[in-house]
Amino acid sequence: MDDLEKAILISFDESGAVDSALKAQAVGYCQQIKETPSICSICIERLCFSKLVQVQFWCLQCLHEVLRVRYSSMGPEEKSFIRKSVFSLACYESIDDKNLVRVLDGPAFIKNKLAQVMVTLICFEYPMIWPSVFVDFLSNLSKGVVVIDMFCRVLNALDEEFISLDYPRSQEEVAIAGQIKDAMRQQCISQVVRAWYDILLMYRNSDPDLCCSVLDSMRRYVSWIDIGLIANDAFVGLLFELMLVSGFPDQLRGAAAGCIHAVAAKRMDPKAKLTLLQSLQIRKVFGLVAEDNDSELVSSVSSLLTGYSTEVLECSKRLNSEDGKAVSTELLNEVLPSVFYVMQNCEIDETFSIVQFLSGYVGTLKSLAPLTETQSLHVGQILDVIRSQIRFDPAYRNNLDMLDKTGKEEEDRMAEFRKDLFVLLRSVGRVAPDATQLFIRNSLASAVASNGDVNVEEIEAALSLLYAFGESLSDETMKTGNGLLGELIPMLLSTKFPCHNNRLVALIYLETVTRYMKFFQENTQYIPLVLSAFLDERGIHHPNRNVSRRASYLFMRIVKLLKAKLVPYIETILQSLQDTVAQFTTIYAVSKELSGCEDGSHIFEAIGLLIGMEDVPLEKQSEYLTALLTPLCQQVEALLLNAKAQNPEESPAKITNIQQIIMAINALSKGFSERLVTASRPAIGLMFKQTLDVLLRILVIYPKIEPLRCKVTSFIHRMVDILGSSVFPYLPKALEQLLAESEPKELAGFLLLLNQLICKFNTGVQDILEEVYPAIASRVFNILPRDAFPTGPGSNTEEIRELQELQRTFYTFLHVIATHDLSSVFLSSKSRAYLDPMMQLILHASCNHKDILVRKACVQIFIRLIKDWCVSPYGEEKVPGFRSFVMEAFATNCCLYSVLDKSFEFRDANTLVLFGEIVLVQKVMFEKFGNDFLVHFVSKSLQSAHCPQDLAEQYCQKLQGSFLYILFVKSHGQRGVNLRKQFLDMKMLIYHNFAAHNGEGC
Repeated sequence: MDDLEKAILISFDESGAVDSALKAQAVGYCQQIKETPSICSICIERLCFSKLVQVQFWCLQCLHEVLRVRYSSMGPEEKSFIRKSVFSLACYESIDDKNLVRVLDGPAFIKNKLAQVMVTLICFEYPMIWPSVFVDFLSNLSKGVVVIDMFCRVLNALDEEFISLDYPRSQEEVAIAGQIKDAMRQQCISQVVRAWYDILLMYRNSDPDLCCSVLDSMRRYVSWIDIGLIANDAFVGLLFELMLVSGFPDQLRGAAAGCIHAVAAKRMDPKAKLTLLQSLQIRKVFGLVAEDNDSELVSSVSSLLTGYSTEVLECSKRLNSEDGKAVSTELLNEVLPSVFYVMQNCEIDETFSIVQFLSGYVGTLKSLAPLTETQSLHVGQILDVIRSQIRFDPAYRNNLDMLDKTGKEEEDRMAEFRKDLFVLLRSVGRVAPDATQLFIRNSLASAVASNGDVNVEEIEAALSLLYAFGESLSDETMKTGNGLLGELIPMLLSTKFPCHNNRLVALIYLETVTRYMKFFQENTQYIPLVLSAFLDERGIHHPNRNVSRRASYLFMRIVKLLKAKLVPYIETILQSLQDTVAQFTTIYAVSKELSGCEDGSHIFEAIGLLIGMEDVPLEKQSEYLTALLTPLCQQVEALLLNAKAQNPEESPAKITNIQQIIMAINALSKGFSERLVTASRPAIGLMFKQTLDVLLRILVIYPKIEPLRCKVTSFIHRMVDILGSSVFPYLPKALEQLLAESEPKELAGFLLLLNQLICKFNTGVQDILEEVYPAIASRVFNILPRDAFPTGPGSNTEEIRELQELQRTFYTFLHVIATHDLSSVFLSSKSRAYLDPMMQLILHASCNHKDILVRKACVQIFIRLIKDWCVSPYGEEKVPGFRSFVMEAFATNCCLYSVLDKSFEFRDANTLVLFGEIVLVQKVMFEKFGNDFLVHFVSKSLQSAHCPQDLAEQYCQKLQGSFLYILFVKSHGQRGVNLRKQFLDMKMLIYHNFAAHNGEGC
């Protein structure tokens, strides 16, 4: 063993026993040898003598890389030497008399690497330099199995490296593949096919693995060779023999099926294709699918049947002649029963392909009315297939019921798997609605009559069919209950399945009832049955908490839709829900499962929707609301009692319990409108005010518990909605407590509350704002960084994201103040100290913020402030220094330099909107500041940016002309709108010209 072989062995070592420095040295040595001019000779010499597979692999890998990189620079002699040597290795020949080792005696991965080297040579040299490569190879096949196997590997490698369209190809690779295929078709492909046939005849009994290799090669090449070479009596007969004779191994039989599949999938004229498909006599293989449902053979035959059916269907679509369609229909009628059998009885990987085929088949039936008896039978069989495929495996029943990790994975897998099957169901429902409804009714009846404990999966599947079918029905059909729907829904409602305690069955049952809830709008006689379904142990009182919570949410949706029709049943509903309401707010009911959108509070929203209607008499309404709010408030008061003496960490259950109560009251209030609470029934409003007063005490007792603060804030939002201005007396105390201990995330939520107040009451909240704004500004300016947020690795932290969200919310807050006639808040005696930091903040954002919408909002703030604080060009300044700040800082930086920046992308829609606002603010500045603005902007700003004089003059003319814009719009309607567009276009032109003169990019 010389140094190179030692280095190769060390570099391939994966045991960990070799020192890393030594290994690196060995890799470096191998790389050094690889770069020597004589590397090809070195590799071929080693391949003749070394029995070490690591050395053989390294040498073949080197040859492959060197050929790919250096082939064009090699001399004719070196190319000839490599060609002869590699071909000799592939044909089991000696390179010279001293050749002691045969590479073809090595393992499969060595032979595959040799095939890759051969294919690289073929790519460069066939057909121009080495035209006889395939013919030469064919003449060596008589040497036996080892050379035949190598020939198959070369053909397969050629397909994988260049020909197959299963992989993305470059234009160069496509061109090479086309050149190789054209040459092979002309020169040798018929000889190759003949060799395949002879090998299969000779070795079918003695070497099935070799025959499988041949069939694999043949399957790959069928798509581009003359189909007549394969699709003839002799070859097709041999393939069917290999497939049908039970004595052959399944692998060989499956490989033969793959070749027949390739023949059927051959792209060709539809008329010729149909003749070919007819000639295959596919009926011969129908019996194979019943042999062993889980075998490799059945999977291959299933793939063949699916592919064959798909091709027949395509022919049917493309042929216009009656004869062609008749033949296609006959062939489909012949093969479909086997396809249905495969779907229902076999474990295969072709389910998706079969579903796609069946969807295509059902699509062709849409134009046929009425369906023939055979087509109707097929529709029924498709429905059977869907039902069998959507059933859960009983082996996972307990996992799915408990919803452990395995159950969750299986549920997610089936949800994805069912999607295409439900699409197919809806397609069938549109083609044959009566047959589909009848099938679902019979499935449901069968499920009802079955032993529920045994057939949980059967019942769940039947209900899922009914649920999915509902998606294809129009609202009108749903309401009227046409067809069998009027029988199906009552059957569903009146049924109590023996296995209703199963989680999956209970959930799909409730989802299905909800899916058809519009039926109950017109058929109110079934409302008692609907209520029973949701209020008894099938729904809200189900033992499984996940089911009962989902039932609460779905019941709320039912109540929202039926609402007024449920007034006669309010007493019944409330009595049924007493225990649920009490349990929701008990300290023992609290668990980690309560997080998320289905936390159980929807039951209170449903109750609120019911008792919050004006159809309910005032006395009853007060009685119901008192019965709910009083105990909840008493619970809160009891929990708050002596809470200051306790460590919050010692009573997490109490804190969580308070959260639950707030959520319940909040949800309950959603059923009440502002008109009812403040105008028609103020007594109801008084009850909510008293409740608000109780809940605000939470902020005093637990000032630092974020979840409680968030829940109380959410409740205040609700009270602002329904109590209107009568909420004002409670706001100072609430806002003071919320602002006192707020972190960035909470402060952002606090600003959202103020935004709501401003948008609802406008200047009515001025006094409140003047009190809280200074504290807000102080906190924000202390928290937010003066410069931009950090970027790059490690900058996307939760803390940074919260600060960014606070910043965005603060800009919105300032915008809301400015645009609701409240800009005087910034000028109050307490707020004056924060005026300059605020102006600097919005100036920086209007010029530099990454979010274009934030920049637009900041420009709009300036527009409103200029209008509010600048009365006339020569009037007294309302805010000393503001006019000069706007002209010198804002106009120059925002209206000029930010627009000239390369990041200002005019092709972006949002940027164009921002540009419109920048144009508008200049018009406003000219209107308010007169020629002072023009003189300053032209003589200082434009001049400092080296703006040409002619462009500056154009700017002045356009801006002065736009001063008449408002009057023109008012008096000329659409023509005024067109004028604005022309003005914007001209402004943009000026900016582009200006940028071009300054060498900038807009």
